[in-house]
Amino acid sequence: MATPLVVSELSKSFTMHLQGGIRLGVVKDVAFSVRAGECAVLGGPSGAGKSSILKMVYGNYCADQGQIIVSHRGKLIDLVTADPRTIMAVRQETIGYVSQFLRVVPRVSALDVVAEPLVETGAALEVARARAAELLSRLNLPERLWGLPPATFSGGEQQRVNDARGFITAHPVLLLDEPTASLDRTNGRVVIDMILEKKQGGTALLGIFHDQEVREAVADTVIDVTAFAPEKAAA
Repeated sequence: MATPLVVSELSKSFTMHLQGGIRLGVVKDVAFSVRAGECAVLGGPSGAGKSSILKMVYGNYCADQGQIIVSHRGKLIDLVTADPRTIMAVRQETIGYVSQFLRVVPRVSALDVVAEPLVETGAALEVARARAAELLSRLNLPERLWGLPPATFSGGEQQRVNDARGFITAHPVLLLDEPTASLDRTNGRVVIDMILEKKQGGTALLGIFHDQEVREAVADTVIDVTAFAPEKAAA
């Protein structure tokens, strides 16, 4: 599909239960699309709602209203109304995600943490481990660490594991939440190259990048999230 991700009229608010049930608007009437081979960047200051939008697209947050349409198994799926089983299938096959934070099962090696998403797509374990080793090597994670659980790693080392895990599959859509945030310049450049390769392969990418140099290197379009502030939408 030429445009595998389309978002329209998407809104989100949070209920502050400890503040008497006050509803806090985050974004309203969000609308954009991401084409195959394009990297769209969510821009705006901290607190504008960038992460909330990314989490709604991945299904971690429920939207108040609107549509998130993805092409999945040859059908158009609205993630706002999809059931949990469908959302899990979409995550496995259609939408990948690179998070800022590594949350994994304790005592699982870094190699297997990276290989897991590829195994879930049906790849043989040894094939997935070989690909995981390629990515970890490319991201300059020392081989002596591959057999260790990444919970013991530094922030930069964990970020490299996170990036390798997110880039190992061939999901048509890939979400990126600050994939270079904890990296040095050398490894940040590696991630930029990996993003450009995904674009060349036809992946639709939606990301958050606070590093201007990274943003300028990968972005085809910048979506100004401040345009979707609840007060502006209501004006």
